[in-house]
Amino acid sequence: MPGIPLVDLAAAHAEVAEEVEAGFKRIIADTAFIGGAEVAAFEREYAAFSGVPHCVGVANGTDALELALRAAGVGPGAEVILPANTFIATAEAVVRAGARPVLVDCEPDSFLIDVDAALAAVTPATRAVIPVHLYGQLAPVERLRAGLAGRDVTIVEDAAQCQGATRHGCGAGVDGIAATSFYPGKNLGAYGDAGAVVTSDAELATVVRTLGSHGGLTKYAHDMVGVNSRLDGLQAVVLRAKLARLAGWNALRRAAAGRYDALLASVEVIRPVTLPGNEHVWHIYCVRIPGDGTPARRDRVLAELHSAGVGAAIHYPVPVHVTPAFADLGHRRGAFPNTEQVAPQLLSLPIFPQITVEQQERVVAALAAALR
Repeated sequence: MPGIPLVDLAAAHAEVAEEVEAGFKRIIADTAFIGGAEVAAFEREYAAFSGVPHCVGVANGTDALELALRAAGVGPGAEVILPANTFIATAEAVVRAGARPVLVDCEPDSFLIDVDAALAAVTPATRAVIPVHLYGQLAPVERLRAGLAGRDVTIVEDAAQCQGATRHGCGAGVDGIAATSFYPGKNLGAYGDAGAVVTSDAELATVVRTLGSHGGLTKYAHDMVGVNSRLDGLQAVVLRAKLARLAGWNALRRAAAGRYDALLASVEVIRPVTLPGNEHVWHIYCVRIPGDGTPARRDRVLAELHSAGVGAAIHYPVPVHVTPAFADLGHRRGAFPNTEQVAPQLLSLPIFPQITVEQQERVVAALAAALR
């Protein structure tokens, strides 16, 4: 039997191929490779989809987070609070903005940022908190906002995995600023690297756009030290074609997640939890494999799934605080017990809009066999 990929990018491309080909021909004919009408149109459409007035396309998701932080006033001497349970890019963006990452633990069931721990970590040097909207659902930003009321601390949302997700009816960035990634495997994925910042604040949007265009909005006018981080026209074509289908694709992901929930009811795994008030978009369907506190059992299960042709994966095997890149933060194992407990257990199962019932049944059968 053919293997089951973690994410089927070919199936997604098949749905948009003709539209993308026609768009590429327009871009080439107009030589509108950087910026241009397609980028402007995508920014308007993604802003509308996200429920915010402003969207600024940039080169990738890491840039988006760095530029959002810098626009919010984060720089040298500042501290930024973020969860230890996240992809390394979240912490990298903080360092690239000149600030110091301050790590906190995650909640034991949702794996999202521990809000109480984040609020307890605020100091006079804190300039931002980054709630990471992990796996396709939003962190409880409203609790962070209430706890930070009256303080000069900005919430900069890491929305790289939650395009289309909502919490109590609102999406990321609606009451502030959020950074997202359009890496090919995302729910809304480009054909290369791409990203965006969305916000309800016109001034923040202008600063992000200025920073991403060498510090100026007109040629040879440089009002600040910026970077070169712009969305190109070819990627905008792809993103526009996929954005028109994203709501439907997210609904298919939710249906697939519901099937996994039912199929896994009698399998020895801990299924993912959706927080009340969240509409999940299931960028990742992540289960926990009970074990002895080491990754040995999980890794054996993963190897057997691969042998059976199932493209499972791990998000993320090594927490930020125990990576060599962030050893200078001074944390040892045991610093963030929830993060460290779940890291050796997490296993991501294949999920994408086009996944079939038969494929999911094969995934679960292979998983059950591996666990036995």
